Amino acid sequence: MQLRRRGLIAALLLLGICPLLGAANITYTITGTLGPILSGSDPLGANGETGTVTAVVSQSLHPTSTTATSATYTLPQGAISVIIGGTTYGTQGPATLIYNFPASGPATLVCSAKVSVDGLTGTVTLTASLAHGSIPSSVTSHPAKFKPSPQTLKAATKAGGAGSQVKYSVPLLGTTVLGLAGTASN
Repeated sequence: MQLRRRGLIAALLLLGICPLLGAANITYTITGTLGPILSGSDPLGANGETGTVTAVVSQSLHPTSTTATSATYTLPQGAISVIIGGTTYGTQGPATLIYNFPASGPATLVCSAKVSVDGLTGTVTLTASLAHGSIPSSVTSHPAKFKPSPQTLKAATKAGGAGSQVKYSVPLLGTTVLGLAGTASN
């Protein structure tokens, strides 16, 4: 009788744990050379440096908001890491990942996180401009990989314009936007 109970308890535990074991993560890695400066004064000296943003996203997440051509996800603290010029900036609090898949024009992957810079809390936002059709519309239900991977990123030539870019804002230091030429993979 006791063996039967233990067997039943073990089976129930396995049924509860198995879905968690099956949940996979997607790791997006965007890396390249930062520059040119598109706006701001670049107080961190990031122009010409290598920048890397890595986002680890559980495929079991559900979006916090969607439109016909976008999905926004809130990621837990630590899901996004930021390295600029060899310096790792610790992320704080939840982060945001936005998939944009317009009917025409490039798809974009936008990662945003709060970071600590010399004791100040700032924000880093990376916009990776991907080939049209790279992001499936299924992202309105759950995170998905973009295809093909890797993709070459072309730096923006205007803040907020077409191309890939990194924007950082730090109180007392201001806001800077830099182009980003490199690669995106998952």
